[in-house]
Amino acid sequence: MSAALPLAEAQAELLKLAEPLPVEQVDTASALGRYLAAPLNARRTQPPADLSAMDGYALADAGRTSWRVIGESAAGHPFAGPLDPGEAVRISTGAVIPGGADAVFLQEDAARDGETLGIAGDPPRAGRHIRRAGFDFREGDRLLEAGARIGPAALALAISAGHASLPVRRRPEVAIIDSGDELASDPADCSPHQIPASNGPMLQAMLSALPCVTRRLGPVPDRRDALAQALDEAKTCDLIVTSGGASVGDHDLIRPALTDWGAEIAFWRVAMKPGKPLLVAGRGRQLVLGLPGNPVSSFVTGFLFLLPLARALLGAASPLPHSCRALLGAGLPQGGKRLEFLRARWDGEHVVPLAEQDSSGLNALAESNALIERPAGAAALGAGAPVRIFPLQPAAVA
Repeated sequence: MSAALPLAEAQAELLKLAEPLPVEQVDTASALGRYLAAPLNARRTQPPADLSAMDGYALADAGRTSWRVIGESAAGHPFAGPLDPGEAVRISTGAVIPGGADAVFLQEDAARDGETLGIAGDPPRAGRHIRRAGFDFREGDRLLEAGARIGPAALALAISAGHASLPVRRRPEVAIIDSGDELASDPADCSPHQIPASNGPMLQAMLSALPCVTRRLGPVPDRRDALAQALDEAKTCDLIVTSGGASVGDHDLIRPALTDWGAEIAFWRVAMKPGKPLLVAGRGRQLVLGLPGNPVSSFVTGFLFLLPLARALLGAASPLPHSCRALLGAGLPQGGKRLEFLRARWDGEHVVPLAEQDSSGLNALAESNALIERPAGAAALGAGAPVRIFPLQPAAVA
């Protein structure tokens, strides 16, 4: 029996198999959540001209004490012509600064009598309240690198930079198969010897934070012919995710079913808790990720393997989950023989491990918003000690 892989090695091996999907061009406004397949350069300058940052008056010769108002510059309707010394125009936020103007005088500091403008508050200063042309970016500037995630701000940036469409990777098609004779498809009609099939919907919900096309197959009974049929139904998918049956018991049939299907097993054990029986396989360009059946194990391995794999297929530059440091709000005993991920509550500074850490405990999982990484054999820690954590929300960000 092969030795279980360390987590970092297993993740690295997984991502080696994840070749980004083909590139397609999509409308920029609909690219939210996708990852750039090429660097993004500005096609225009922003702002394209000197603009007013405030409502007030654009002045020529800010050192004077009075000016003559000769017109107006409004957003989208610039004043025609330059200003001579001693002249001013009424100006609104975002309007073009006329030629010859060297400052914007705030409306609340100005005193106006007909066409004469004087000072009622702080005097104007040269260069004040002017957004210079190109202060944000200039045509040709590199704005985003390939693999950057297109969030709301990046989407607005791309549009402002003159891009009506963007190159992104095709959405991965993902089939989710939960297997086990004990699984009931209807949670409202569950016999005493059954449990509701919750892993499939949970994994589908986790993937919903990413631009994936998902479909569920199952629950599938513990029979090789049933698993073969499910795999055949998923034969056009980029990624097949199974839950349950990835171990070596008499009823754990994922590995032999995959072998029958023509898949090659890359690795199937990872030295972590929860989640040791994890399987990775491939058939051509298709990838198979076999997750444990216990719901907490399925969630944790989904967070650490499924989501990074989906991000990699989408072309993410950094597909692995984000971690940070936090201070323990309660002590921890010495670590066990394997790397462990503890469900915990985090308030942004202190993190407290939950009392229940059983791999079937959905109640504690739903209560947690972070995972504490506990190295194998780690020394006992007291409250206030720093630990590495993985925030669980939002799961898609990377």
